[in-house]
Amino acid sequence: MPPSTALVPSPAPAVFLPAPLFAPTPKAAKRVVEFFATQINNDHTRKAYMNVTRRFATWCERRGIRELAAVEPFHVAAFIKKLEGQFTPPTVKQHLAALRMLFDWLVIGHVIDVNPAHAVRGPKYVVKKGKTPVLTGVQLRPHQRRARDEGA
Repeated sequence: MPPSTALVPSPAPAVFLPAPLFAPTPKAAKRVVEFFATQINNDHTRKAYMNVTRRFATWCERRGIRELAAVEPFHVAAFIKKLEGQFTPPTVKQHLAALRMLFDWLVIGHVIDVNPAHAVRGPKYVVKKGKTPVLTGVQLRPHQRRARDEGA
């Protein structure tokens, strides 16, 4: 008997099920799953962005926002402001980037009309000192000699 080519359902649970806020219709749910499956290559970034969307959906649910179309820029801004008291500026900026990207994907897929995170500003974060150490003259000389010898 030849092997079957029928699809066999996996006993494993789905890796990502969008929060109800992001899945008001089958089209929206599909679009959210596509976003995480196709638009984010790095596994760590994907996991972080999934956590952001779940955190935002929970935040919205607690405030009575149960429809994706009801999310307004001031909701996203209030969520980001709340995060500023809990996380470092780079983490808050990552949260905002995740929401912007997901909402952009939903706009492109005609799930929502406008991106409510588009105009929201994140916290300012400026790195004044780099992480690369400065070499002293003694540490630099061997490198200079090697460069000079290789160039000759």
